[in-house]
Amino acid sequence: MHVITVNDYLAQRDAEWMGKVFETLGLTVGFILNSMNPEQRKSSYNCDITYGTNNEFGFDYLRDNMTIDSEFLVQRKHNYAIVDEVDSVLIDEARTPLIISGPVETKINQSYVDLKRPVQSLVVKQTQLISSLVSKLKLYLKNDTLL
Repeated sequence: MHVITVNDYLAQRDAEWMGKVFETLGLTVGFILNSMNPEQRKSSYNCDITYGTNNEFGFDYLRDNMTIDSEFLVQRKHNYAIVDEVDSVLIDEARTPLIISGPVETKINQSYVDLKRPVQSLVVKQTQLISSLVSKLKLYLKNDTLL
């Protein structure tokens, strides 16, 4: 369960305040703050109930969908969410798009550079093979010698 609030202060306050009630019911409670590292985030997401802002949940979702290795995923399966101050989140906050941008890791760039020539060669060979097969097929059809 995700509980979505409008700022980090409310996420932490509500998680600590309501966490006592939920913990007596056997549930674990965590919260997501802008200042947390991926390990802390993953730990909070593994709780039964996770408090955070719409931006934190949104950016974590985007980062998880950009990662190459599943080891770096922080969120768990999405089930339910309660949105506190839903009017603010869905109307006011919805005007601001969540955009992730920045430099690309150089080792990833180098991998693409290293693969460029072999991929180009493969495409040329595939094109030649297909052209040859199409020519043979046309010849067979023209001569009506197709099996």
